Amino acid sequence: MASLGLWVTRRRHGVGPGQRPLGYARAQAPMMYGFAFVCTVETVGVGFLLAKMPVVHWIMLVLDVYTVLMVLGFQAAAVTRPHVLGPEGLRVRQGAALDVWIPLERIASVRYDLRFPKAEAAGRQALERDGVLEMAVAAQTCVTVELTEPVTAVKLLGQRVTARTVRFHADEGRAAVAAIREELAAGKETAAVTPV
Repeated sequence: MASLGLWVTRRRHGVGPGQRPLGYARAQAPMMYGFAFVCTVETVGVGFLLAKMPVVHWIMLVLDVYTVLMVLGFQAAAVTRPHVLGPEGLRVRQGAALDVWIPLERIASVRYDLRFPKAEAAGRQALERDGVLEMAVAAQTCVTVELTEPVTAVKLLGQRVTARTVRFHADEGRAAVAAIREELAAGKETAAVTPV
């Protein structure tokens, strides 16, 4: 719900100076807005059906409005909490549910790799198996980051996730890969110039 406030004020969470946001919300937007529309129509329909029962009508109205706000909140979280790329590393996020920090020195390779995670993962926020973390948006990922050593992230409810490969979606997947590669090259140049 906090993301709704950020969305209305057109602010982003966790994007500092010198950092580049990499959006991922565009792919899920049609589904989320469609779902919000259906929920709104259902709210109006239930309002007419329960017009003669005021107590039940108000209870259902509160629940239905809350549902619409939650759906919009999921989209707002994706818009206001983009992936973030900076000189220190890559922050890969899935709304407010999962936040993975990857230091640049741990990135072995990055590539554009369009994938559609298996059906059992389609309804889940993120799936980790065999050291691969898939953070799909609209049932797809398009960027694969291979790591030299694993990273650990904590989900919203405290569950730990460890991965050596992170797959995520970005609206501009090829541009995201190019930006990560540029940042990696800049980091290597800086390391070569800096005296030991």
